[in-house]
Amino acid sequence: MTALIRLAWQSAWNRRFTLSLTVFSIALSAFMLMGVERIRTDVREGFTSAVSGTDLIVGARTGPVQLLLYSVFRIGAATNNIRWSSVEDIENMRGVQWVIPMSLGDSHHGYSVLGTSGAYFEHFRYGDQQGLELAQGKPFEDLFDTMLGAEVARQLGYQLGDRITLTHGAGGPINAIEHDDKPFVVTGILAATGTPVDRTVHISLQAMQALHVDWRAGVRLPGQSVDAQAVRALDLQPKNVTAVLVGLQSRAQVFSVQRQINHFRAEPLMAVLPGVAMDELWRLIGTGEQSLLLMSGMVAFVSLLGMVAVVLAGLNERRRELAVLRAVGARPLHIIGLLSLEGALATFAGVFIGCLTLWAAGLALSPWLLSQFGLALHFASITALQWWILAGLLGTGFLACLIPGWRAYRLSLVDGLSPPA
Repeated sequence: MTALIRLAWQSAWNRRFTLSLTVFSIALSAFMLMGVERIRTDVREGFTSAVSGTDLIVGARTGPVQLLLYSVFRIGAATNNIRWSSVEDIENMRGVQWVIPMSLGDSHHGYSVLGTSGAYFEHFRYGDQQGLELAQGKPFEDLFDTMLGAEVARQLGYQLGDRITLTHGAGGPINAIEHDDKPFVVTGILAATGTPVDRTVHISLQAMQALHVDWRAGVRLPGQSVDAQAVRALDLQPKNVTAVLVGLQSRAQVFSVQRQINHFRAEPLMAVLPGVAMDELWRLIGTGEQSLLLMSGMVAFVSLLGMVAVVLAGLNERRRELAVLRAVGARPLHIIGLLSLEGALATFAGVFIGCLTLWAAGLALSPWLLSQFGLALHFASITALQWWILAGLLGTGFLACLIPGWRAYRLSLVDGLSPPA
């Protein structure tokens, strides 16, 4: 067996230029397959871990996916708000440990503005139960302080101490109405999380109320403008919020509290489990990941077909070599094994180079991907499906080379020793 492996290596080395192209194509297919699977897995994990440690999401009665989209991913708008008195009732329910009120609706250069309380920075978790951390500055203390997500600060070039104005509603190039009478000061910038937090401008609930004391039904009241100084003397207790994140004392109480909220008498509310809503949403948008994996598999299939074609094309040049091996005592099994081992070596080399390149690229690009696109990728770890992909590539490469091996076996010894006509 050792002699056969050495012979296969030497034979492959003599045709190194041709086989190097095959190895390159296999490396590319391995790079794509493993990379797509890694990105697919990490994107899904990042998607499902945009909020963790939260037992229930509460909002006005609507669909679970819509509630998840606007409360967690800042996409879309709520059908209605929740009265502040209802938030206090939920906080006082048996089994509830903490609540995070969230007031949405305004924006800043296309980024969502979130009004919330100190509980948001204390209890909000993402990923593997990771808490929010400050990269610079401090939490908001004054009424018109703001904390920016990492992407907002990076894309708009904001630094601590900069003054910004917020836009009423989602904004837009035509109907954007600025709250320019109440500017905010950037006092903190959050560390990158790879979640919608990075794309959010955070202010206090009182600041959100202050922005809209002179507004009714989405319109500024004419002749009743209240400037930034005068508004400080007003009662800025929130009247309503958009959604509430709820944490419980025990996971065993989740269905009991959910039932209480869904049957809340003061106003129609709905409580959903984040994990259940995430799974429902992923079923709607997860088709693309399967398509990417399928395309990568097709690339791998074409690469392996190319390897078979290269070996088959070289058989005519190697017929005398194979015939000599037969003449000196090589059995048909040895001939098949020789060509199969050559294919296995080429496949192994291609897969190894592809994986090594993916690991090096991931190590170098992971910080950039996190900062630019919010993708937290873990190229160092290998998923179960990636192991199956590796085994499939190596096994398929070996089996593919049985075809030229069988073809070589069929070549007769006389035909190999006879000079061509």
